[in-house]
Amino acid sequence: MFTAKDIGLVPTVYTRNQQLEADNMRLRKDLENYKLAANKAKEAFLKMQKECDFHRMHHKRVVQEKNKLICDIKRLKAHYASYEPVLKELTEKYQTTLRQKMLTSLERDRAVGQVTGLQATLQNLESGCAIQIPVTKAGHDCRRKKGLEGPTQKALQEVKQQKILDAESSSYDPVKDAEKEIGKRYPKDSEFPVDTQVNPYLVHATEYIQPLKSGEYKLSNILKVHDLAVNCLALHPRKDIVVTGSNDHLWKMWALPDGNVIMTGEGHTDWLSGCCFHPSGSQLVTSSGDTTVRIWDCLKLGCILTLEGHAHPVWDCSWHSCGDFVASASMDNTSKIWDVNSERCRYTMCGHKDSVNSIEFLPFSSTVLTSSADKTLSLWDARTGLRVYTFYGHLHSCNHAMFNMKGDTIASCDSSGMMKLWDIRKSVPILSVDAGPHPANQVVFDHSGRIVALASSDGSLKVLQLESGLLSSLRGHGGEVHSVIFDPRDEQLISGGADGTVCLWTRGAAAPCLT
Repeated sequence: MFTAKDIGLVPTVYTRNQQLEADNMRLRKDLENYKLAANKAKEAFLKMQKECDFHRMHHKRVVQEKNKLICDIKRLKAHYASYEPVLKELTEKYQTTLRQKMLTSLERDRAVGQVTGLQATLQNLESGCAIQIPVTKAGHDCRRKKGLEGPTQKALQEVKQQKILDAESSSYDPVKDAEKEIGKRYPKDSEFPVDTQVNPYLVHATEYIQPLKSGEYKLSNILKVHDLAVNCLALHPRKDIVVTGSNDHLWKMWALPDGNVIMTGEGHTDWLSGCCFHPSGSQLVTSSGDTTVRIWDCLKLGCILTLEGHAHPVWDCSWHSCGDFVASASMDNTSKIWDVNSERCRYTMCGHKDSVNSIEFLPFSSTVLTSSADKTLSLWDARTGLRVYTFYGHLHSCNHAMFNMKGDTIASCDSSGMMKLWDIRKSVPILSVDAGPHPANQVVFDHSGRIVALASSDGSLKVLQLESGLLSSLRGHGGEVHSVIFDPRDEQLISGGADGTVCLWTRGAAAPCLT
């Protein structure tokens, strides 16, 4: 029989075995977990391998389709290149046809006028009445009595009524009936004068003017006219009066050369971009960033008509020499012809692919010139609203363009400072002058057509003498020069700048003074 002394303590090996068995169980559980994780990783790897194979096949298919499209594009380019000469020829034929159409319409109007005169003469002969030959003066009589139409519009309305009566007595004609319906719907519509009037200013263009020497235009006066930038200028056709339009939403009328304020126009809700006097000088048209064109009466001292229709800011405006139509150019890529008498838009001229920056009527004509940010100039027939011709050549946005007094040359400028002269009859550029690199904002001819002035963003005026080719710079503004005009006698050059001042440049003038 064992005693307690014989038994003693239980060896520690048994306790150690129990600990090892517990560790073994734990390791077995960990092994099972690792096996499960390995199986999941294997499944994920196989899945990713399948997706990689799929994407590799898809990439190969995309590459094949891309190569096929490249081949198709090359084939289409070659096909287009084969048609390019034909398209160019068709474009030239189209432009030629448009010119012929314009000439034909002019000949038609001239023939209609002659036929009307002959019919009146024949009626007088048949009735035994004495024939009175009217005396025709050069230009238009723009003065209009209150409540009455001018002689030009009166005569045109009589011819229009006679045409309507003749159309009613003749057989059915859809075109004539449509015109008759429009005439009945808008009885106050004005008629465009026939382009047979003689430009009375041509006599000034033919007068001999001594070429200017370098630096002969000198700064004679500086007028602080606005608090903000001066964007546009307009000279009164008969008096020494200038109108300025500014970013302060105002236009002001000033007496030259002292700079006394005559009138201030308030009504626009945004910056003014353009202004132009009525041929009689009694009214003023302004364009603004508020998308409107306003007509102001200088005698009534207020706005008498607001023309709305543009979707974006209006950059420029111009008055027809008969005084019955206004043209406007806008950032909405269109220009419009407005009838002042019927107070409506007669035509919206679409065709430019970018903002139309300037617009001008050829004096005593229905031809309209526009310049656009799409780097082109265009001629339009205001009587139909159709484009007649497009001038290509500028590499940057065209900021301004205008006719010379004779109407046979166009001057244009762009945002790189490049100025070009174009021959309208040949439809080609005849001179290019780089006045950059700063943008050129406006370009104008003097009345002789021998001198061109350019308003530049470098703070200077560039004066080019076409006969000698001499280009000189005039500095006087404290910032960009936005606008420039010659006075009718070409004795003064007037410029407006971003510093809110107007500079007067006179031949052989004294030192300037700020007023």
